[in-house]
Amino acid sequence: MARLSVPTTARLPSSLRVDASTSAVTKVLNRLSRASLLSLVVDWLGESNQTLCPPLLRRDKEDDDDVDEFYPLAQSLEELRELYADMQAAKGSKREVVDRIVEGDWRMGLSLYQLAMADMRYLYDHPGSLKWIAYRIQQLKSPLNEAEADGAEKPDKETLAIPRFHPSTFLQNLQAEVLPDVKAHYNFDRPEGMPLWLLRIFILDSPYNTTLAVSNRTGDRATTSFDASRTLYIAFPDASPHIYISKSQSTGPAAPGESRSLHSLIVDGIPKALSRPRERYTLNKTNLSTKNLSGLLHIRGAGRTNAAGGGWGIYSELKPTDSPLNPILPTPPLSEDSSSEPMIDNRPVSRTHKRALGPEESRRERAIKRAKMAAQARFGSSAKVDDRKGMERLDIMIEDPFPNTPGVSAPQNEAEAGEAEELERSQSSKSKGRRSGLELEFEQVRDLAEIAGEGSREGTWKPNVRLTFQGSHVFAGIRQLVEAGVINGGRMPGWMTGEEGVSIGAVRDGRIRGHKGSGL
Repeated sequence: MARLSVPTTARLPSSLRVDASTSAVTKVLNRLSRASLLSLVVDWLGESNQTLCPPLLRRDKEDDDDVDEFYPLAQSLEELRELYADMQAAKGSKREVVDRIVEGDWRMGLSLYQLAMADMRYLYDHPGSLKWIAYRIQQLKSPLNEAEADGAEKPDKETLAIPRFHPSTFLQNLQAEVLPDVKAHYNFDRPEGMPLWLLRIFILDSPYNTTLAVSNRTGDRATTSFDASRTLYIAFPDASPHIYISKSQSTGPAAPGESRSLHSLIVDGIPKALSRPRERYTLNKTNLSTKNLSGLLHIRGAGRTNAAGGGWGIYSELKPTDSPLNPILPTPPLSEDSSSEPMIDNRPVSRTHKRALGPEESRRERAIKRAKMAAQARFGSSAKVDDRKGMERLDIMIEDPFPNTPGVSAPQNEAEAGEAEELERSQSSKSKGRRSGLELEFEQVRDLAEIAGEGSREGTWKPNVRLTFQGSHVFAGIRQLVEAGVINGGRMPGWMTGEEGVSIGAVRDGRIRGHKGSGL
């Protein structure tokens, strides 16, 4: 008699098996390379993973009916380990390994823990496959009277309290915030070389936590709820008031707005799971999103570079006993570069050759030296091409009024300025159609400015100017342009050096809106 399955609020167990013939399972395995897939199978066969990743073995007393099969079962784990070790040493195709897993040793299905390990391995092999959004954890003020208790909750910007994070307690509290008709599987992992905990959340639209949640048979055709599953990652850096949340990924076609609603549900549930009695927290967006997890740790981690970006990073490299207020400051890298030999065409110039230089080459030499000195002063030790902390995109909106330059005609009055702005908004909405997330972010910034009274200025005209820097390492590219003399390092604004620590922002009076653009 089959077990009785009833709806429950419990999460999905890691030992729950998924049919190996499911398209989502083969899709997860085919994403990995052959070397990564074989290394993953060796981890499955380890002694510590046998409770959640056991393969199908042939018993000694069992009839040898599977001898004639294309993938006969092994009799022991040692034999199976030797088999996959030989496959690692030999050459072959990835299709052979996938077929061996699906139709051979794990033909009865893969557990949710195995699928989580496969997803984690793909993330480690492709660090830029996810886009992360940084959030700041802030403690809410405790109401002192009934008026404050009835009003809106406000974050306490003066406190430096960080919530205590315990994985098992956090998962229990987070599961209580998830809808009862949604089941989730959680898996924690510690990436090598990164001071953070990585949580993978696998979500299914099912009220059951048994095999009914992963398979649903209708007649002779088997369908699975994996087609509507979503995966979300949350990173918890050590001793940091920030967390990073990735955008949800779906294995199949998802309804419009479904991923966004799931993301908002998780964002609302995380501070509640971290809160305790008389100690409540909230999440605030920091306008920083990137695909580089190492760059997030550098800008929004537990180090001293959170508020010391660009050229200010020299103070984050000091010893704890040192201080910028000391009368004897450390020797900056700028003075070291100033005493180095001049370079022309990446070659050092000797003193005898320096005397033979003409006036044109001498001016060129001095210009190159000044440009490198300016780049070193503005960027410091940051924005290096090989530092693996690059940001791939920077979107900036300029909200400064247009200068009164002779020969440039501006709108004569407020009515013309309003009509021009309204026409520009209507044209942009007609040409672009559906508004992107960047448009919504900029409109939110503009609305906040109007509420605060910062957007209205008498007799000024602000053109709609937006800048987008895109590449593998945006600030490293800007630094190279400064060193080449294309950009004037002395007159370059501070937000072009990365010291603001944002990937999207609005510039007003030459500065990113807000205190250093991040709400620190």
